[in-house]
Amino acid sequence: MVTGVLAGLGAGAFWGMAFVAPLMAPNFSSVDITVGRYLACALVSMLLMAWSGLRGQRIWPTWRQAGAALWLSVLGYTGYYLLLSLAIQTTGATLPVLVIGTIPLWMMLLGKPEGLLWRRLVPGLLLTVMGMALMMQATARGLGAVNVGGQMWLGVFYAGLAAASWVLFGLLNKRWLHKHPEVNSTMWANWMGVAAGLGALPMWLWAGSPLQGMVERPGFGMYLAVCAITGIGAAWVASVLWNMASRRLSASLAGQLIVSETVFGLLYGFLWNAHWPASMQWLACVLFVAGVLASIQAHR
Repeated sequence: MVTGVLAGLGAGAFWGMAFVAPLMAPNFSSVDITVGRYLACALVSMLLMAWSGLRGQRIWPTWRQAGAALWLSVLGYTGYYLLLSLAIQTTGATLPVLVIGTIPLWMMLLGKPEGLLWRRLVPGLLLTVMGMALMMQATARGLGAVNVGGQMWLGVFYAGLAAASWVLFGLLNKRWLHKHPEVNSTMWANWMGVAAGLGALPMWLWAGSPLQGMVERPGFGMYLAVCAITGIGAAWVASVLWNMASRRLSASLAGQLIVSETVFGLLYGFLWNAHWPASMQWLACVLFVAGVLASIQAHR
C-alpha cells in the first residue's frame, strides 16, 4: 500500500504541471499544446521501446492490446487534455482545477471495493467535499466579475467533459491492468504514449496550426519546453506512477489520491502568477490532505 500511495501522489505532482502549461504558452492554441505534448510523450516512449528491444525484451503489443491502448489514450490522454486546455484558455487555470478536483469523489464512489463499508469512506469524502467547498468559495471571490457569464460556464462545461473522460479512463485502465498482469507498468506506459502520439497527429492535421507559422510565432522556444516537460513528466512519468498505483490500490483509494493533482496544480498556478494562496485556500489544501489520510486509513 505504501508504494501505491507514494506512486499515486507522485503522479498527482506531475499531473499538476498540466494546469499551468497553457498559461506558459499563451500564443499557441489548445490543440497545438495537446499535440506537442503527446508527440513528445510518443517520442520518449519509442526511444524506451527501442532500448528495451536492444536488451532482448518484448516491446510490441498484440493487435488487441494496441487497440485498447489507442482507445484508452483518447479518453485519458489526448481527449482529456484537449478539453482541459480549452477550459484553461477559456477561464484561466483556477476554475478548471476545481472542476477536475471532483474526480477523486467520483472515483471513490464508483470504484469502492465490495468488502469496504460506506461508513468507512465517509470521513475522507466529507473532508474532501469541505476542502472543495472552501476552495470554490475562495475562487469565486477571486474571479470577480471578469469571468462571470457565458465564458465562465463554457470553461466549466469543457472542464466537466474532461473530468468525465478521465473518470472513465481511470476505471477502465485499472480493470485492463488487473486483467493483464503480464504487461508491466512501464511497458503499458510506452504503448499508451505511442498511441497518444498517433491520436495527436490527425488532431493536428484537422485543427492544428501550420508548422511554419508556429516556428515564426513569438514564444516558440517556450512552447517546445512546455511540450517536452509535460510530455515527459506529466504524461509518461505520471503514467508509469499511476499504473503502479492502480495495480496496488483499489480504485476508490487510488482515486482519492488524485486530489494531490488539484493541490499541486493550484500550487504551480500560484507560483506562476507570483502570489500566495489566501488563508481559505490554505485551509482547503489542509482538508484535502486530511481527506487523503482518512481514506488511506479506511482502506487498511
